[in-house]
Amino acid sequence: MIPLRDSIPNVRPPYAVWAIMILNAAVFLFQLSLSQQGETQLTYLFGVVPARYTGFFESSWTGSPLWDIVPFFSYMFLHGGWLHFLLNMWVLWIFADNIEDVMGSGRFLLFYLLCGLAALALHIILNPASRVPIIGASGAIGGVMGAYLLLYPHARIVTFIPIIFIPYFIEIPAVIFLGFWFLTQLLSGLGTQMGAGEGGIAFWAHVGGFLAGMLLLKYFKLPARCVYCYNRTRKRYEQGG
Repeated sequence: MIPLRDSIPNVRPPYAVWAIMILNAAVFLFQLSLSQQGETQLTYLFGVVPARYTGFFESSWTGSPLWDIVPFFSYMFLHGGWLHFLLNMWVLWIFADNIEDVMGSGRFLLFYLLCGLAALALHIILNPASRVPIIGASGAIGGVMGAYLLLYPHARIVTFIPIIFIPYFIEIPAVIFLGFWFLTQLLSGLGTQMGAGEGGIAFWAHVGGFLAGMLLLKYFKLPARCVYCYNRTRKRYEQGG
């Protein structure tokens, strides 16, 4: 299922979301300019290799404890290809503007980064010996989706569902769309955990980010702004705007 748009209009320009998307795009374009070897080195240097931080790897990459903290944040802005990048940015664009509305730009940026850190933490806990670097904004975006579920469970998500060669479009309540997405990530993570080898997708990071977004929302939303944004978006929605 691919979300195309939601029914909740944003009240204010999402400056923080724009900044995150621009930074992701700039980093991705830089990745494209590198050779295959250069991109691999970049991924291992600025992505997070769990075994490097859990003692399963013989040494850190840089030997500098301070520098080794950088990947905890830089991994959120690296992507493994066009599909990975475009899907992440598209989902961020659809859901994040409404979350920034109720938090403000500064709070939203901090919220986004903390969700990314929580996503990373769960991935490392459940994959301590992994030498595969984790990269991508999916965990942080999972936090945005978790917060959206609590704020707008009855929003409508216009969704594209490919059925063989027939494109199918349907409006799905956010609680069903996001709940289904979370369930698939959880089951996929359990399947990967019980299977042999490592999967190519960090499902547990998605789960960790989603749960973190739900837990952190109450600490980051501004109550007065929430009421204001809710009334404005409801009015615009009722008017078809």
